[in-house]
Amino acid sequence: MCLAIPGQIIEMIDPVKNIAKVDVGGVRRNVNVGLLVADGEGVDIGDWVLIHVGFALSKVDEEEAAATLNLLQGLGEDFEDEIEQLKTSDIS
Repeated sequence: MCLAIPGQIIEMIDPVKNIAKVDVGGVRRNVNVGLLVADGEGVDIGDWVLIHVGFALSKVDEEEAAATLNLLQGLGEDFEDEIEQLKTSDIS
């Protein structure tokens, strides 16, 4: 199962390449935020975004992010698989 997981932007790694570091439940990985920059929405440190296959797809508010994480954690193995994939991803 493929999931879009909420993560919080904690650092802009490379503004030119649109790479930001996000935190997803303690797992920190670089993701591409170019899709949000391209549509004019932009991102800032502290923003919550939905992440799928290394790309931030949309921004969400903190309440929605918390509710989504709670729901996803209830999926058990599918959520754990997605977190494991996130741990091994490498975008630079």
